[in-house]
Amino acid sequence: MEAKFCTHQSFCLTKIPGIISITLIRTSLGPDPQSVYSDAPVSRDTCYVASEGFPNLIYSGYQPHAYSWDEFPPLKEILDLVHKALPGSKFNSLLLNRYKGGNDHVGWHADDEKLYGLTPEIASVSFGCERDFFLKKKPSKTVHAKENGGDPPGKRTKKNNDSDQRSFVLKHGSLLVMRGYTQRDWVHSVPKRVKAAAVRINLTFRLIC
Repeated sequence: MEAKFCTHQSFCLTKIPGIISITLIRTSLGPDPQSVYSDAPVSRDTCYVASEGFPNLIYSGYQPHAYSWDEFPPLKEILDLVHKALPGSKFNSLLLNRYKGGNDHVGWHADDEKLYGLTPEIASVSFGCERDFFLKKKPSKTVHAKENGGDPPGKRTKKNNDSDQRSFVLKHGSLLVMRGYTQRDWVHSVPKRVKAAAVRINLTFRLIC
């Protein structure tokens, strides 16, 4: 199975007016103080929603509180729209992040937690300020060891070619889909952008197996 990723622009803007104010949820959710995917502190608001009876999400040593879909009906409406846009998909959890400006970012990582299975499908919906989204292919262990003369895995090669990298501009209302072996073979990031002064809301829908 190959890694597959693509974007769909203007996903559901006309179907849910005022989506930005709806998905800001409420400030009582509070900020997530954890540095989720980077060694540098990252301040952003977060919300985790999942169907009842599934394992808790734990990433980078952090376990967010799991809200139910019934607590946030607008998010359930967006989930239904995602299912219509992606026939055959069956998402049952959501991680919402609010990037308050260009300094809020996510470092290189893969969403490869075991609870998502071997070939997870992830649907990422963006609202608000557009941001760059980068994908970079992981170096193969064999090639990696050869290029580094047998150095330990922590010392990564800087060699990359165009076929090993992809970039997308995630605009307001866009839908990014990652399937197949994307999480196994690739890492992705949302880098800092000084000129990104407005708020971005990102909803990532996933299937807990």
